[in-house]
Amino acid sequence: MTPAPDADAALIAAAQGYFAARRAMVPGFVSRTFGLRGTLRLHRQALGLDILRAPVNVMLAPVLILTRLSALASRKAGWSRLADWLGRRRILLATDVARATERRIVVDLLQLPWADAAGRSERDALAEAMLAEPALRALIARRLEAGIEARVARTLGEYSGARAAVAEMTTAMGTLGAGAIAFQALTPGMISLAPALAAILAQQAALAAFPLGGLLGSMWYGLFPAAASPWLSGAVILGLMLTGALAAAFAGIVADPVQTALGIHRRRLLRLIDALEDEFTGSGRRAFAAREHYFARLLDLADAGLATLRMFRG
Repeated sequence: MTPAPDADAALIAAAQGYFAARRAMVPGFVSRTFGLRGTLRLHRQALGLDILRAPVNVMLAPVLILTRLSALASRKAGWSRLADWLGRRRILLATDVARATERRIVVDLLQLPWADAAGRSERDALAEAMLAEPALRALIARRLEAGIEARVARTLGEYSGARAAVAEMTTAMGTLGAGAIAFQALTPGMISLAPALAAILAQQAALAAFPLGGLLGSMWYGLFPAAASPWLSGAVILGLMLTGALAAAFAGIVADPVQTALGIHRRRLLRLIDALEDEFTGSGRRAFAAREHYFARLLDLADAGLATLRMFRG
């Protein structure tokens, strides 16, 4: 039997009231979770296996971008099943920090059921909002069976990916500042920072090995600077990339309070709630998209481009 239109409209109205209440909770949630104290509590989780997962996620990030672009192209071509399949792929490894963040969003902000190794929460504010209307009880199962739980999980995965991309950008800003201070050069990433650092290491090694002493060595290599070998340059690039990937695991300690102050966390969570509301009450086409991945990859391209330009100039 098809539900009456007025009952279905009441169901949607109850759900809209639930999502409106979630939006009102966002400012307080952001302050508690992503302020300095909150992010320090979150990043205690990064002291474990996240140190190994972070470098892998940096390497997987281009695969994620390729998957998302392929999903978009497939949808434009009319291959909706392939687009949906690609869109459901969760390429990045789930870190402990991401899981802790997702738990807080689900339990504290969305107030939906959650169970993991850290514990179980049975609160279901969405069902409570519907059960407040007795006429809607018969319709609750039909609406929940539409796969809202899977869609919440997929949306949260995209949200966690956005946080990982912001961590990468924060690390890139760190290398940019280090290059400006130490080398007076534009270094938006580890690849463009590596040649300058390799040149300094080669110069120091040459001075230490100069047979006529440090003073004469300084004079000689001041006129004829030592060149870094390809092996040294490669080792420095690899070491810096690993260092940057490890730093990304903890970069949120800096990035979260800044994003909180700028309102970025608030706007991102509101977009997430908008997407979930559309999944439940609308067309389901207003998906949450993590734009930060694309900005992070633009920084990678700039980094590689500057390094290539300096190599040809050198």
